Amino acid sequence: MNLKRVYAIFLRQILLLKKGHFRLVSLFYWSTLDLIMWGFMSGYLGRLPGGQAGFIATLVGAVILSSFFFRVEQGIGVAFLEDVYMRNFINLFASPLSLHEYVLGLVSTSIFDTAVSISFMALLAWMLFAFNILKFGLLLVPFIAVLFMFGWTLGLLSVGVILRFGPSAEIFTWSIPALMTPFSAVFYPVSALPSFLQKVSALIPNSYVFEGMRASAINGFFDADKFLLALILACVYLALAYLFLYRSYKTVLRQGLLARFVTE
Repeated sequence: MNLKRVYAIFLRQILLLKKGHFRLVSLFYWSTLDLIMWGFMSGYLGRLPGGQAGFIATLVGAVILSSFFFRVEQGIGVAFLEDVYMRNFINLFASPLSLHEYVLGLVSTSIFDTAVSISFMALLAWMLFAFNILKFGLLLVPFIAVLFMFGWTLGLLSVGVILRFGPSAEIFTWSIPALMTPFSAVFYPVSALPSFLQKVSALIPNSYVFEGMRASAINGFFDADKFLLALILACVYLALAYLFLYRSYKTVLRQGLLARFVTE
């Protein structure tokens, strides 16, 4: 493991971000739109007769944590696609760079992108809706840990799928976080789902995060046992995703399929 090579991958992505103004805007664009739309909607619904106390806190908190998850996944998947679009992927692996170093570089990029984007969202939420994400206190630590690990899981999975099936599979990177949303209980409790979908939701670590966030905001309750289960699931999925990526990479090398990242 050479940390200089890991840093080189990270630095390249940061320089691309700095050079491309539209890439920089993408860190804030969709998350800001979501926050503004859902924030004002939650304020309106909360003022209606029968509106629940803590309605704004739960909905705005859900938007911020959901955007956090999207940014973590795309910090890996989109960074990888940059190398695919520029026909640079094969050049990287013609060097002494290992897959482990490349993945760590993408993970570092994901952490940076997420920190910048969510810091901006948290500031905007405080300015527009008087919502302070820090109100969750130390509970933010398990929330963020689970979202990071499951986001990395989907990011590595999307990279593995693109490696295995070629650049045409890039839609997987853009769509997979959204596919998780209906089962993650982002804007509604798991109990709102049909019983058979509740079983699917129980296998998704994010559902425990959003359920825990709502319980914490409304009645200050935190179920440590469920969060331990979410953490275990996230760790298992992350290990399986990396194994899938590693096997996809070895298959591509063995079959000489890296060339399609130059020709397709």
